[in-house]
Amino acid sequence: MYTHTDEAPMLATYSLLPVLRAYCRFAGVKIMKKDISLSARIIANFPDYVRPAQRMDDDLTELGNLAKHPAANIIKLPNISASVPQLLAAIKELQAKGFNVPDFPAEPKTEQEIEIRSRYAKVLGSAVNPVLREGNSDRRVAKPVKEYAMKHPHKNHEWSSSSKSSVASMSDGDFFSSEQSCIMELVTSSGTTVLKAKTPLLSGEVIDGSVMRVAELRNFYEKEMESTEPGTLFSLHLKATMMKVSDPVLFGHCVEVYYKDAFQKHSALFKELGVNPNNGVGDVYTKIAGHPKQAEVEADLAACYEKRPPLAYVDSRRGITNLHVPSDVIVDASMAAAVRDAGRMWTKDDELCDAKFVIPDRCYSGIYDVIIEDCKANGKLDASKIGTLALDRPIPSIRSVATIVVVYGPMREKDDQATDGDKRCFDLTMMMVLQDFCKTTFLSGVPHLHI
Repeated sequence: MYTHTDEAPMLATYSLLPVLRAYCRFAGVKIMKKDISLSARIIANFPDYVRPAQRMDDDLTELGNLAKHPAANIIKLPNISASVPQLLAAIKELQAKGFNVPDFPAEPKTEQEIEIRSRYAKVLGSAVNPVLREGNSDRRVAKPVKEYAMKHPHKNHEWSSSSKSSVASMSDGDFFSSEQSCIMELVTSSGTTVLKAKTPLLSGEVIDGSVMRVAELRNFYEKEMESTEPGTLFSLHLKATMMKVSDPVLFGHCVEVYYKDAFQKHSALFKELGVNPNNGVGDVYTKIAGHPKQAEVEADLAACYEKRPPLAYVDSRRGITNLHVPSDVIVDASMAAAVRDAGRMWTKDDELCDAKFVIPDRCYSGIYDVIIEDCKANGKLDASKIGTLALDRPIPSIRSVATIVVVYGPMREKDDQATDGDKRCFDLTMMMVLQDFCKTTFLSGVPHLHI
């Protein structure tokens, strides 16, 4: 079976798939396509909204079941992710083509809207990886592929010893600082309520979780913006697709802090228009279009660029900054590209420039900090000599990612009711309790399952 996907892997569907079919037909093997694209997953989750002729099978669920079979061998996992802006664009396109899928309820109120939102939650984020990675997956690079890459290394820019590039992360208040194991109870003024008496686990597994403190996060953003050196870009790097609840919120707070003056001045208007900073500053431009105050709002946003450090650009020709859409900059891809470009990002003038790589949470910022500092001290990485980490045998099924899909899945985003004393934030979807002694708003964090 070959997975038909969207985004960049779509290119392989038109280039690699014909080659595979040509080779396999001599052995009498027929390759079938399974559609796990974003649009197909939307249609499959709403069969009762579309006409019978438009309905599609839930290929992802079928492949997920197949992945658990001992005989299944997944050669290459497709990395298909969807942020809210991408989802909204896909819904709009489907509706324009005659598919009567429902609108995405950003703030569901009725039972019907809640039910629709729960269906779309299965599509958001990295919905594919947690399913297919439950099976046997050999992600080691094939020896001939590695040998070819070493003989024909990709281009790496030369690093300068005077590079101003660096990684900035929080010193406290992030997920890294608050991780703890939890018990399943809710403490209120009326007493303690057991939310879930039993949570079956495999031997050696522990449920734990963490929180991100919003006040400290926003202070961190403000501090890093003010301390960005001249000649250095401010560049935020998160994982807003896989960490589809926590990281879009982290992204939204950065948007609000960077464009603080505009958001404060037009707070009532933005609320009226339904602007969501978690969807990026692009959401402002989209929803203000055609409004009588469009010119004023756009001028106030432009004024923020004069007061704040210069931003890294995703597409300087179109004026798309690092803060336009949360899914435009994904840390594991964006940082690899930055390392190849000698620790630099693109300016509004389409030129490479040193950057401050802002990665708030220390859970994964440390590795990038080490790489950046090593390259500054020792020069660029030589792809013809460096190796890859590989075990002697395929990595066994990683149940931590597949079974607790809540790593990528729905979680309580934040608790806005700040109170003093012993505070425990709970999530009914995960049946997980996070105990936190604090007096500020905080985000419920990403649970981890240790094996």
